[in-house]
Amino acid sequence: MSLSPIPAIMLEPLVRAALLEDLGRAGDLTSDAIVPNDLRTTTVLSARQQGVVAGLDLAILAFRLIDQNVDIKVDRADGSEIAPGNVIAEVSGPARAILTAERTALNFLCHLSGIATATASIVNAVRGHKAKIVCTRKTTPGLRAVEKYAVRAGGGSNHRFGLDDAILIKDNHIAIAGGIRPAIERARSSVGHLVKIEVEVDTLAQLEEVLALAPDAVLLDNMSVDQLRQAVAMVAGRAITEASGRITASTAPTVAATGVDLLSIGWLTHSAPILDVGLDYREV
Repeated sequence: MSLSPIPAIMLEPLVRAALLEDLGRAGDLTSDAIVPNDLRTTTVLSARQQGVVAGLDLAILAFRLIDQNVDIKVDRADGSEIAPGNVIAEVSGPARAILTAERTALNFLCHLSGIATATASIVNAVRGHKAKIVCTRKTTPGLRAVEKYAVRAGGGSNHRFGLDDAILIKDNHIAIAGGIRPAIERARSSVGHLVKIEVEVDTLAQLEEVLALAPDAVLLDNMSVDQLRQAVAMVAGRAITEASGRITASTAPTVAATGVDLLSIGWLTHSAPILDVGLDYREV
C-alpha cells in the first residue's frame, strides 16, 4: 500500500498544542523531580492489541519537540499490521524528555491506530467486492486531516475534507431550496467545472428525479439492501453510488454485494476505539 505522509508543517501545530496543554504552567513536575537531567534511557512503543499502525509521525514529533536529541528507530511504519508484543518503534535518548512526551505521543498513536484498525476491519469485510470504504466529515474538531490520514492507513479512502471541496446536497438543502431541481440547478450555476455535485436521496422516487438532472454522485441514505440493489440498477453507471447509514463490519459485505461504489461510514472517525499501545522501559 502506498501511503503518503502528511507534511510535518501540518502536524507540528497539533502536537505542539497538545504538549502545551499537558505541560501547563510548570512543566513535568514528576519527571523533573525524579529523573536526573543527564540520564539517558531506551524504551519501545509496543503493541498490546492486534491492529494497524497510524500516527507515528505525530508520536515522533511529540518526543522531538521536547528534546531534539531523542532518537526513534521505526520497526513498523504506518499502515503496518501488528500483533500483541510487536515493537512499533524504539525510542532512546534523554529520559526526562521521553517521559514528558510519552502521554501526548501515545494519545495520537493510539487514537489514530484505532481508526486505521477499524477501517481495515471494514475493508477486509468487503474484499472481493468493488466497493471502497470512505469516511465522512464526522471528525474530532482540529484533527480532521490526521483522522482522514488514519483511514487511508487502514486501506480506506476519503470523502470530501470540508465544505469547500465538493457540493453535497442534503435533505435540508432540498427543503430550503424548494425541491431537488432548484437545488441542483443553483449548485451547478454557482461553482466551477472541477467541483463535483452529489445529492442525497432516501427513496427510489427521489433518485429517479435526481438522475434526470445528471449529478456526479448519489448518496443512498439509510436504504434497505433491496432498495440499494434497485438503486444501483436504476443508476446503471451514470453516477457514483454511495451507501450510508449504520454500516458495520458484519453488514458491510451485504451492502457491498448490492453493487454500490462506496460505503461511507462516520463511526470510523467519531467512535472507533483506540488501539492499545504502550511505552515500555527496555533494560540495556
